[in-house]
Amino acid sequence: MAEVRVTAMCHPTEDRTKVVGAISSIFPGADIRGEGAIEASVPSLEHFGELLVRQQIRDAARAIMRRNVSGNSTSFTLNKQVATAGKVSFSEESHPLGDITVTITADDIDALIDMVAPSTRPPRRDGK
Repeated sequence: MAEVRVTAMCHPTEDRTKVVGAISSIFPGADIRGEGAIEASVPSLEHFGELLVRQQIRDAARAIMRRNVSGNSTSFTLNKQVATAGKVSFSEESHPLGDITVTITADDIDALIDMVAPSTRPPRRDGK
C-alpha cells in the first residue's frame, strides 16, 4: 500500500482553480485541501503511470524516483505550469511560482517504482 502526498504553493498572483487543476490533471481523484499551501492525498498512481507511458518518459521518471529514494519513500517535483496541460515534466530547478512536490511512501518503494515506471530497457546479459 502506498501513501502519496502532493503539495504546492498557490501564490496570491495565481488562480487557485488552476493550481488545483494542475494537480488533478496528473493525479485525478486527489483529495485537495488548503488555500495558500495546497495539500493533497492521492488514492492511486495509475493515471500518473499512464502519463509516463504516453509521454514515453518511463526511464527518466524511474531514474528520478530511484535517485531520490530515502528509506521507504521517494520524492520529486513536477513543473506546475506544464501540469496544467496534463503533462508530466520533472523539475530539476525551482521556478518562480514554485512546483508541485510529490512524496510517495511504500513498504517496498523499489517495487512500487517498478510498477509505476517499469524499465523499457532489456535486461543486461549479466542479469543486472
